[in-house]
Amino acid sequence: MTRRSAIAGLAGLACSCAGGGRKQFAVAFSQANNAEPYRAAQNALMTKLWSDHPDVKLVISDAQQDNSRQVAQVETFIRQKPDLLIVAPNERAALTAVMGQAMEAKIPVICLERDILQPSYTSYVHSDNVAIGRKAGQFIVDHLTKKYGAAKGNVVAMRGLLGVEGEINRDKGAKEVFGRHPDIKIVADPVADWIQAKAKDRMTEVLRSQPKIDVVYGHNDPMAVGAYLAAKELGREGEMIFVGVDGLAGEAGGIKKVMDGVLAATFVYPLCVDKAVEVGDRILREPGFRPEKEYVIESTMVTAENAASLLG
Repeated sequence: MTRRSAIAGLAGLACSCAGGGRKQFAVAFSQANNAEPYRAAQNALMTKLWSDHPDVKLVISDAQQDNSRQVAQVETFIRQKPDLLIVAPNERAALTAVMGQAMEAKIPVICLERDILQPSYTSYVHSDNVAIGRKAGQFIVDHLTKKYGAAKGNVVAMRGLLGVEGEINRDKGAKEVFGRHPDIKIVADPVADWIQAKAKDRMTEVLRSQPKIDVVYGHNDPMAVGAYLAAKELGREGEMIFVGVDGLAGEAGGIKKVMDGVLAATFVYPLCVDKAVEVGDRILREPGFRPEKEYVIESTMVTAENAASLLG
């Protein structure tokens, strides 16, 4: 949704409330980038869950991975005074101040899945990216140990948008594990900004400079798949395995890519929307409700052994 349509959506709600009748609630969701499959899935679930509440009007804005755009969109929402603001920050530093302004305006704020520099929110719903990184790192260690009889090998880490909590902590968690095995080397760590096409281009460059690669660890599934496509074009996909994060369901999601043999594993990064809507709905309807400052949603490892059941 564009900034203009977001403004129109909440403005229309204000008009519908003015006529009296049953209380209507305005919920504004500031999304970082609709183009990413994970975020498109968040939007779809957010829309579905709030549609079960006919007295709630949901408006979604799309920052298109642009910090200044997202700040401007949140500023617009603040002026319109929704009953609840949900923000999936594009980058942690850029959104900190404006989310603080929303709190100062007495608007309840749910920070969804990415953190900011200060706790300028009513509640933060997320998964533990350090734990996910550790799980991914251990899966890679186990694979290399099985392959070589020892924990050794060359890893490419395909990184997401720098400065984002997911990129920082998925990288941190894996490196904590690799750090215990000095013969595991990260031979390249290109940045692909979460985007499959960028990952394909970056991986093509890596393949031309690195004659031996055992594992590609993508900080999300689209980047892992992009790396796979690059390797396949050069006839090298059989030399290495590809590990991702997100584990979305559906034909294009990471779980299906595991079933298809494109990914050796992925790690479900929960959409976190279910809990955000649950908490948000209580904020709207229960004046005395005080949510937890933080809710942590567990992740699941997906491999060939359990992918079909998880997809179902």
